[in-house]
Amino acid sequence: MTAFLVHEAMTIRIRRRFVLLGLAAIVVLGVGALVFEFIVLRGVTPNIDTSASISSLEKHEIGGVEQWILIRGHDRSTPVVLFLHGGPGMPVMYLAHAFQRALEHDYVVVHWDRRGAGKSFDALSQMPALSVSQTLEDTYELTQILRGRFDQQRIYIVGHSWGSYLGLLAVQRHPEYYSAFIGTGQLAGTDDQVQALRREFLYQAALATGDAVLQAQAADQSVEITEDDLFSSGGELFASRSYWPLLKAGLAAPEYTLRDVLNVKKGADLVGREMKYDVVPKPSDGEIRKVDVPVFFFLGRHDFNTPSRLAAQYLDRLDAPLKWLAWFEKSAHFPFFEEPDRFHRELLEATQAAAEYWSKESSSKGAVPP
Repeated sequence: MTAFLVHEAMTIRIRRRFVLLGLAAIVVLGVGALVFEFIVLRGVTPNIDTSASISSLEKHEIGGVEQWILIRGHDRSTPVVLFLHGGPGMPVMYLAHAFQRALEHDYVVVHWDRRGAGKSFDALSQMPALSVSQTLEDTYELTQILRGRFDQQRIYIVGHSWGSYLGLLAVQRHPEYYSAFIGTGQLAGTDDQVQALRREFLYQAALATGDAVLQAQAADQSVEITEDDLFSSGGELFASRSYWPLLKAGLAAPEYTLRDVLNVKKGADLVGREMKYDVVPKPSDGEIRKVDVPVFFFLGRHDFNTPSRLAAQYLDRLDAPLKWLAWFEKSAHFPFFEEPDRFHRELLEATQAAAEYWSKESSSKGAVPP
């Protein structure tokens, strides 16, 4: 009997070892699969299989430092649309796969991770002095590259969040480079106005859910309202109460390696902290009053990061040869990500209107349309 018990105990120990070895093998294989996925398979963009297409992930020297751009489109002859991301160091390239596939049928879509942001994180160490004026020069340099490469006199700019500030500066100073400006998550208003609207939004959200802690926080004027607060109440993503949809999409980005993913937050923090505002107007401290290209604002009805109410009021004040506002009723701060089909339709209408405007302008001056 004793021998039997000893044998059973040894059998149990052996089985446990096999189970532990099996679990360890699964863990090793899982880690290996993740390493293979993020290091070997990532860092490329999927091919578009048409004769006139372009699908390219490229590193360019812009402003003396290496910076990454993503270019995708089914037809190289279609209009070029350059996305300017927000932050100022929070890229959009890592979300491109999740929202722009339909856009690629009608446009050559370009994403650019600016110096210090995302895939261009190393650029920060090569150029420690970040400034708005240098970022503008980088924007013009990239614009010239795209105009020459695709043989287009003018290209389109989509500016998101802080990128909407950069984009308006760009088209104000060099309208001859651009067909139109499309602002989404548009910066407008003063810091005090923004904070007041954020506070009002959070207070109403807290009342609706009976959250006494959030009510007290929103009512306390000494407490600054953060983006985390806005995410928790639908003021960043209308259909979500966290940043998980953005993170999930970012982790699936084929263009981003694990290193790139880890650099997103590091780059956003560093660029946000180091950016020098050496250009007038500064964000939340004055505004551009006139531009000489068509302007379109695509605003999320529920955006309280950059409150859309302030952006709509700003568009009324802005002097532009053609302008209109499109409301996205199921969006907050990311209309292109939250309502991609609607964004596609609105962009088609806006770019068609801009093309007609320039055609009439050229005809009236006896010139060839751009």
